[in-house]
Amino acid sequence: MALLRPYRRTCRQLADGSYGNGGHWQYLLHRRFARDPQHYVRAFLLLQKDLQDLFAYVEPSSSNLGTYSHRIQQLLMRACVEVEANFTAILFENSYLKNSGDLNMGDYKLVNHSHFLSSYEVRIPGWHGSHEIRRPFSAWDSGSTLQWYRAYNKSKHDRHGSFHLATFDALIDAMCGLVALLSAQFHDEDYSPSSKSISIGPGYSYDTDDGMESAIGGHFRVKLPMNLPGEERYGFNWGDLREEEDPFINFNHAAYAQQ
Repeated sequence: MALLRPYRRTCRQLADGSYGNGGHWQYLLHRRFARDPQHYVRAFLLLQKDLQDLFAYVEPSSSNLGTYSHRIQQLLMRACVEVEANFTAILFENSYLKNSGDLNMGDYKLVNHSHFLSSYEVRIPGWHGSHEIRRPFSAWDSGSTLQWYRAYNKSKHDRHGSFHLATFDALIDAMCGLVALLSAQFHDEDYSPSSKSISIGPGYSYDTDDGMESAIGGHFRVKLPMNLPGEERYGFNWGDLREEEDPFINFNHAAYAQQ
């Protein structure tokens, strides 16, 4: 049976297979869905702008994957800090009981159970060569380490000895990871005054050219999971819930901690 209430900070496929037909996507706009979502979107938009500025000097190409520099390392640091901030917000707003200073990748990985991050694909338009489409969290499917996050950690704690790990490749993966993480929370809703309120009403379909859609910020493209099990999809009627003071439920991430 499909879920009869949405989880906080969690965008999911609906029972009909879409992400919003019939206006049921509007749970994303309820004030209890997420605490200050624009705070996280704005930080990403600043990062995206700085990445686009970097593209004026480092061509978005597989030929440059091993390139590293102080500018690339700084952007990698900022991208991963935002990844951590979003993970923390998801866990805390779903009442995960652990001090923020004690959170680590073992805790962050629990979000894969609620947001299916390892299934997200992100494409970099204008990329030359291979690696145009990324699955930044796919390593979790095999229990492996996220190499881009490892590069961030090592170059943060030992910049001189591990500076070479903070590559253009790691930066692109980190940015794609942030795109996936934001999409898994907010779809393409940017919570701005001019928001188009994710135009996914009746008749909405994916771009038939690449099976993807524009992510928040309009630069990256993202493919959301389209094959969630029926019992993991949202089956509520938002019209029946929207007037409630708090129509949301918490995802119990702690229940997966020992798996």
